[in-house]
Amino acid sequence: MNIYFKRVTSVLLSGALGLVAQAQTVQKKDKKLNIVFIMTDDHTTQALSAYDSRLIETPHLDRLAKEGIKFNNCFVTNAVCGPSRATILTGKYNHINGLTDNHKVFDSTQVIYPQLLKKAGYQTAMIGKWHLGSTPMGFDHYSILPNQGEYYQPTFIENGKKIQEKGYVTDVVTDKAIGYLESRDKEKPFLLIYQQKAPHRNWLPAQRHLGMFDDKTFVEPSNLLDDYSNRGKAAKEQLMNISKDMWDAWDLKLASSRDLDSLSKVPKSNFVDGKEDDFTHANDKTLDHQRFFQVFDRMTPEEKAAWTKVYDKRVEEYKRLNLKGDELTRWKYQQYMKDYLACVVAVDENVGRLMDYLEKEGELDNTIIVYTSDQGFFLGEHGFFDKRMMYEECLRTPLLIRYPNGIKKGLVSDALAMNVDFAPTLLDYAGVKIPKDMQGKSLKPVIDNDGKVLAKWRDAVYYHYYEYPSWHMVKRHYGIRTNRYKLIHFYNDIDEWELYDLEKDPKEMNNVYNNTAYANVVKMMHAKMKKLQKQYKDTNPTEE
Repeated sequence: MNIYFKRVTSVLLSGALGLVAQAQTVQKKDKKLNIVFIMTDDHTTQALSAYDSRLIETPHLDRLAKEGIKFNNCFVTNAVCGPSRATILTGKYNHINGLTDNHKVFDSTQVIYPQLLKKAGYQTAMIGKWHLGSTPMGFDHYSILPNQGEYYQPTFIENGKKIQEKGYVTDVVTDKAIGYLESRDKEKPFLLIYQQKAPHRNWLPAQRHLGMFDDKTFVEPSNLLDDYSNRGKAAKEQLMNISKDMWDAWDLKLASSRDLDSLSKVPKSNFVDGKEDDFTHANDKTLDHQRFFQVFDRMTPEEKAAWTKVYDKRVEEYKRLNLKGDELTRWKYQQYMKDYLACVVAVDENVGRLMDYLEKEGELDNTIIVYTSDQGFFLGEHGFFDKRMMYEECLRTPLLIRYPNGIKKGLVSDALAMNVDFAPTLLDYAGVKIPKDMQGKSLKPVIDNDGKVLAKWRDAVYYHYYEYPSWHMVKRHYGIRTNRYKLIHFYNDIDEWELYDLEKDPKEMNNVYNNTAYANVVKMMHAKMKKLQKQYKDTNPTEE
């Protein structure tokens, strides 16, 4: 081959490779983004180190914040599982979508954002916790946990078929999510809704995390021993107080191996037969050991042995210390944190595992990843566990979004966001028309503005909780929150108002509604609330 021919060949080959590279670049640029919507159950910002590192480090979740945007002020419209999920899917408040509490069944004839994405050419999958009482519609594939789901050897309903899997639920849900992505049509964009059970009550850690925090003492909330002075009946009459309402076996794992052996012969109650949402049993402590035995019995003999080896030490400590009063509350708080946070560790690991898969497939940076929870959670604040109240710890929910092709790294936004905004936001990023009857707003304009609050952005969020009488007996209430103030009305069997100045009282310890110094604030907040109730069509809020 002569020199000239070599040069010509080299030029042609170089040009051909350049054209291929250019074509690949154009193809990548024109390729529709994928969507992964990750939601956990009861994961609060206090237990996510991108927000607060005093309790735990969550490096994989923190990566989403570092490489995307973190919303500091994302709030839910109703802090309980099913209603939050219905709001996210429909982009509508619960009095509009019909699922006001966990005892209702979601109306599947409604339009939800996955259906709109499917019509736009997306492959759609729903994997993990559904908790809407209905069959998922608008998905090419689904594999959901019945009701609340189980931590060990979880049962799934997969495309209509009931199956039981081996292993720990947080790992299994991720296995299924990755398995779906492996089998998808790789020429089409996808929506994966990936929803974990954890860290929902009763906080069973994975085998590899048993006892991982036993040598750690967690910082206590300053109001762990709140006596609810300057608060009304709602704060005082709830049944979610760590000191008196946590169950010894179910919540605190104070059941020894001997207790569990004897329980194998105890008839199971109606509750234990699967009626997890039957609230008539919700606060019946006579079912404590039976309820715990139900979940313990799902473990293999090897898992049971490992479990009792760790938790028998807790039982022994409890008996040896024989604590009373405030010291017992403090001890219970520490056990609560050990189990809850161990569940969070498994969540963080599995989010990292899913991201690693997407990176290996070359899809990570072409995928918008949203991480959130169905609401926040009390981790001892006001002495509480659980959620429901319009107080900050459960009204606020984490919101992290990563999408390098459209979101700058390391953004932080203080704009008031809501879970009713999630559906319009995802449709907006996908280039799909947002239905006019969705009540939320796309967050994309805020993100495009580097997270800064837009001139015409909302200045208040509206909340409405309905589920009473029920689990934890939190009174029905509605209210609004601005950047500085929060107004709450508790109704149904009471008629009480609360106002908090979040600038002076961020822990919400002092109700100033009847303080004459706040008379103008009260008037302003009432006017603002009526305006939002009209906007969201909740003009008769004490009626369902």
